[in-house]
Amino acid sequence: MRLKGRTVIVTGAGGGIGRSISTRLASEGAHLALFDVAESVEETAALAREAGAAAGVQVHTARVDVGDAAQVNDAVAAAAARFGALDGLVNNAGLTANLAPITRMSDEAWARELAVNLTGPFYMTRAVLPHMVERGWGRVVNISSGAARGGLFRQAGYSATKSGLLGFTRNVVLEYAQHGITCNAVLPGLIETPVVAKMPQPIKDFALSMTPARRMGRTEEIAALVAFLCSEESAYVNGAEIDIDGGGRLSPMVLGSVREIEARRNYRS
Repeated sequence: MRLKGRTVIVTGAGGGIGRSISTRLASEGAHLALFDVAESVEETAALAREAGAAAGVQVHTARVDVGDAAQVNDAVAAAAARFGALDGLVNNAGLTANLAPITRMSDEAWARELAVNLTGPFYMTRAVLPHMVERGWGRVVNISSGAARGGLFRQAGYSATKSGLLGFTRNVVLEYAQHGITCNAVLPGLIETPVVAKMPQPIKDFALSMTPARRMGRTEEIAALVAFLCSEESAYVNGAEIDIDGGGRLSPMVLGSVREIEARRNYRS
């Protein structure tokens, strides 16, 4: 168990990718502090306790809006008091507030995406870094998106904030690598999650047609990569932007293609 004795905070732990990350880390022996705004974080906690039972894993939960600095600071302080150390942080919380053209995107939707997808990781990382510096060891993993590279139709806020998260990742490395801290970004492509399940079928079909693997990724595959990035084995991996997308980033995105035009025509916000 390569994470035995380590303590990791996971945000957005209530479901989907966050749930798989949490259970995988627990199975590797990590104690967990699971943050989410949703009650479903308790379901994740139960699964994580079961996955980590053999290693005596302890799991702490907190209802936290990562876009609220006071909530973040209080929750991180409570986790540190509970476990005595904070070794890892997975900034997974994220959302798409509004699927709309830029001209129809509201101020509120833009602000909410900025708060959760970019300001939230800043608040979380700022609160956790002093604990890592004190120990001379730390792992920060930021869950970005393939949209950070190529954009995502009618999701300007999501694309912009996930791109900004890459810049933030680099700065954490430049400022804190000397303290034994790594910070890396994971860029998922099309992954089987409840959010993706709600996407219009033409969009999913088009995305799959542009993915060389011809399938969606699994949340467990994201979790396996995150577990590696939280471990001692990844000590010299720093500032990396790792795509996990079945090769989707390699496909030519021809804006005038018949398939994309058809998909967009059938896409309603």
